[in-house]
Amino acid sequence: MASGSATVGNGANGAGRLVVTRFAPSPTGFLHIGGARTALFNWLFARHHGGKALLRIEDTDRARSTEAAIDAILDGLNWLGLDYDEPPVFQSQRAERHAAVAYELLSAGHAYKCFATSDELDAMRAEQREKKQPMRYDGRWRDRDPAEAPEGAPYVIRLKTPVEGETVIDDAVQGTVRVKNVEIDDYILLRSDGTPTYMLAVVVDDHDMGVTHVIRGDDHLNNAFRQLPIYRAMEAIEGGWEQPVYAHIPLIHGADGAKLSKRHGAMGVDAYRDELGLLPEAVNNYLLRLGWGHGDQEIFTREEAIALFDLSAVGKSPSRFDFKKLANMNGLYMREADDARLAGLAAPRIAALEPGFDATRDIALLTDAMPSLKARAKNLDELAAGALFLFRNRPLPMDEKAMSLLDEGARSLLADILRELDAYDDWSSGSLEEHLKTMAEARGLGLGKLAQPLRAALTGQATSPGIFDVLVLLGRDESLARIAAQAEAAAAEGGTPAKP
Repeated sequence: MASGSATVGNGANGAGRLVVTRFAPSPTGFLHIGGARTALFNWLFARHHGGKALLRIEDTDRARSTEAAIDAILDGLNWLGLDYDEPPVFQSQRAERHAAVAYELLSAGHAYKCFATSDELDAMRAEQREKKQPMRYDGRWRDRDPAEAPEGAPYVIRLKTPVEGETVIDDAVQGTVRVKNVEIDDYILLRSDGTPTYMLAVVVDDHDMGVTHVIRGDDHLNNAFRQLPIYRAMEAIEGGWEQPVYAHIPLIHGADGAKLSKRHGAMGVDAYRDELGLLPEAVNNYLLRLGWGHGDQEIFTREEAIALFDLSAVGKSPSRFDFKKLANMNGLYMREADDARLAGLAAPRIAALEPGFDATRDIALLTDAMPSLKARAKNLDELAAGALFLFRNRPLPMDEKAMSLLDEGARSLLADILRELDAYDDWSSGSLEEHLKTMAEARGLGLGKLAQPLRAALTGQATSPGIFDVLVLLGRDESLARIAAQAEAAAAEGGTPAKP
């Protein structure tokens, strides 16, 4: 293979080519949050430039790749709203194509057969460790005649990488990065069993899929220097193997600056949906702001993100994942979300907490309650918990704080409220507010002193949506019945509060 320098430009559209990006997860586990951000950046870049976003499942590790993981990845991408312009490519189905390229490189003299045995390679590495030398293949079969090997001996095919000069990558995020070619060893393209290695498969697939921009984590930056020689060799052999634009984005760290772990948020995307009760648009927006920015703007619609996203605004430093910021952002999106949609998302969570909830029967009430409920919730679990009082049967369970509000004086006040409201027919929020304010003033009380025991009696909780909204949502008959249940109970009968 020719020695010298190789340079890849960082033009936004790959020298006039139609922009094609790819997200290429390995299905050996869930779609983690870092992978989701990589997928989002690839998708936005393609959409911004009017190009194509493609998906490749890198399932060549058959021992660890599972159908369940593939399904989880596809489900997570679908939840995030990341669609692709062609059906997924499964790398495992392309092994023959990968092998064909390896033999093409071999025939043209850009690769060679290596007959080194495992024992020989182990001895080589042991000697390198002892001499404190870099751990890399020493090229012992690079210039030898394959006829020197025993007949029928197994072999691998190694790429003949340049040994002089340097390779330069003008990375669209990292800037200009140089590596001396002598530091890149003759790595394996095809194993002795005929299966391709990751390095070969990635390059062949990217070429065949027409990928113009490889946007991935910066932990792959070293791989770029190992993969470029394949492009250069195949370009020399048959032409048309144009090198991609590389963009290696910094990894995500925890809030403490340490490598992202589960305690920081390194969970599957499905956990953000199922366990944390977050909305996909909030997760997308948060991931967008992890390492990319547009001035001081924090909230972006999907349309704005597509219009504004470009690699020039991706930072070089690792981003820090902050659960509190994500929760706050989710709260903002919940307050803007469609009420019927939120009701549909909260319904299964309510049913899991309250057996008496019937989605078919109760969904209309839940939807009506959304304007009041969603203002207080940062996730779907909080939304569901806040809605429980609407669907519980009497006697209403009381939490400890609610029970503490219902002393003898409070129950006496509830009896007065019951008499006032029982004679009152205008059950609208504004009218009820005026009526109860008048009642509080007549007794020399602030409205809060009246609202606190009323809230406890109506919801079984010390906190809830606005008390007048609660009265309207429960309706006249149910509200009066709940007030009566507490007004008639003697304070001494409180005892241990019932568990919700």
